[in-house]
Amino acid sequence: MTAQKIAIVGLGKIAKDQHLPSISRHDGFDLAAIASRSASGLDVPTYEDLETLLKSEADITAIALCVPPQVRYDLARLALEHKKDVLLEKPPGATLAEVHDLIRLADENGCVLYATWHSRHAMGVAGAKAWLAGRTPTSGRITWREDVKHWHPGQKWIWEAGGVGVFDPGINALSILTEIMPVDLHITAAELTFPENCDTPIAADIDFQGPKGFAMKADFDWRQTGKQTWEIEVETTDGTILLRDGGATVLIDGKEVSSDEALASEYDGIYAHFADLLASRTSDVDLSPLVHVADAFMLGKRVTTEAFYDEQ
Repeated sequence: MTAQKIAIVGLGKIAKDQHLPSISRHDGFDLAAIASRSASGLDVPTYEDLETLLKSEADITAIALCVPPQVRYDLARLALEHKKDVLLEKPPGATLAEVHDLIRLADENGCVLYATWHSRHAMGVAGAKAWLAGRTPTSGRITWREDVKHWHPGQKWIWEAGGVGVFDPGINALSILTEIMPVDLHITAAELTFPENCDTPIAADIDFQGPKGFAMKADFDWRQTGKQTWEIEVETTDGTILLRDGGATVLIDGKEVSSDEALASEYDGIYAHFADLLASRTSDVDLSPLVHVADAFMLGKRVTTEAFYDEQ
């Protein structure tokens, strides 16, 4: 196998914690360059911007965009216009329309476009999807609560318009939900809680409906301290399944079941899938989690709470 020369654009926390280690563990990729204002200390060519990188590193074939969603569209367009394959961190864009435009552009230029959802690669997700297949869900709940000061310290972009706020982690739950459910769901109501000094919500309560009376509630909150809660529970006519720890642990009717998957990281799954897409020259851009986020903003009742400050 000839390794794909890949470049990372945006060397922030997620790139350092997840993308760099997973790229280094996959034989199909060779980290060949980085475009970032904070890329010192790495033994690869570094550039301040993607345009300079593309002019200087003609043999790079793939670009992993790890920048905030508000600025990702223009960079993705630039990469695709240079006929580079593109991997998009989640969420794939600030709007649905811009991602649809990237899909069109990728197709026109014969490029692979991959919108990643790392939580779908959690160890228990594939088994949960298989268990739910053929069963009839009757109700469900999502509880996705974490401490934003721990996971996103000092990241002001998440509180600015387009940063999606609590939906940054909440979309992980939605990516699992849309992967495992055997029926389609839609949002019927939402309540979004905005700090008085922020453009994006810090909490959200959402109601879903599906066929045959199915109903589900989701509770997203970025103010939880101590133990974090990432759970999805689905009741069916033939038992109940509970995913804990962001999909890493699965219980069926209260009994924990094992998984055959053994990834060191969910991002190892992302890069394994990206390698397969590159080999088959196939794009993968599932927008269903982002559709739910957009619908929550469209239907959401706005509630204002006290100002949020990132100081520890």
